[in-house]
Amino acid sequence: MRFVLKTRYAQDVDLFQHNGQRFWYAVLALGLVAAPFFLDAFYLGELALVYIWAIAGVGLMLLVGYTGQVSLGHAAFLALGAYMHSILLGYGVPFLISAPIATAFTGLIGALVGIPALRMTGIYLAIATLAFERIVAHVIEHWESMTGGFRGMRVPDPTLFGIDLLDGTTFYFLCLVILVLALLALMNLLRGPTGRSFIAVRDSEVSAQSMGINVARTKTLAFGLSAAFTGLAGCLMAHKAGYLAPDAFSIQTSIQLLLLVVVGGLGSIHGIVYGAVFVGFLPQLIAFARDILPPVVSQIPGLEPGIFGLILVLFLIFEPEGLHGRWVKIRLFFDEFPLYRKATYKRQKSYLRTERLR
Repeated sequence: MRFVLKTRYAQDVDLFQHNGQRFWYAVLALGLVAAPFFLDAFYLGELALVYIWAIAGVGLMLLVGYTGQVSLGHAAFLALGAYMHSILLGYGVPFLISAPIATAFTGLIGALVGIPALRMTGIYLAIATLAFERIVAHVIEHWESMTGGFRGMRVPDPTLFGIDLLDGTTFYFLCLVILVLALLALMNLLRGPTGRSFIAVRDSEVSAQSMGINVARTKTLAFGLSAAFTGLAGCLMAHKAGYLAPDAFSIQTSIQLLLLVVVGGLGSIHGIVYGAVFVGFLPQLIAFARDILPPVVSQIPGLEPGIFGLILVLFLIFEPEGLHGRWVKIRLFFDEFPLYRKATYKRQKSYLRTERLR
């Protein structure tokens, strides 16, 4: 087991706790950079899609995992970023300008949505965000002059300094760089007063307010930043799809994003990546399973959403800390082996607040 001797206060906020982490992250970085030279175009595109899901997961994790605000409408922010970016590109705005504008626009809409949602918590907040997702979908479907309505719209080909961004390798590195920057932004945000105020609001709004934290402003800021990250992912999602249609951003997309943060592990930056890998490759696994399973099972309508919902419920019941929590338990098990105590890794029974009073 590794023990880190802290000799200065800055070690509490260091990005890496010890040299072992620096080594393994360097190995991971080299592997990701070398991936385009060893993988074919299909797997390269799937990895780029995983990176896009992870960027969107940064936004939802910031809201759900670190601020404690439930959202079932993040597909709307994904759609707003994608459509706004595509419309600006259609008017001849360069990629380096249209993507930040679309991101800022989505963040502003998210902050406006957060204002009326300040007095809502739990299931009521989830229903409110779901209603917002339906409103955005209705606007996209009927504003045909801008979005193309049900016909959809083609996403213009992006270029950056004369480089075609639709090239598989170029788009892969673009998504990878943006994901790294998004993760670094989240890590630095959480190390500062703003991020700590998010966590304080998540743990107890009354306690946070008693410590001088403006709960209303904190929630609004969390909604805005969460929507901005998700809108940025929508910009990349538009280029990945190549053609936008209203049914590409449905309630199923919101469930996939929620599945990402829950399966990965709420309140964990590593969980964002774990959940993105899970959600990114799960549809491919389901498609392969359809070819193996009997037709009675493989041809069931709504099989994919049903599997998503089942996995979400199973994780909430049996592994509420997600894949990251399970990995931490496995790592601690081997660190302490053979002197471990079985009861240490047994999931503790939790109760509702009303049950605690009985």
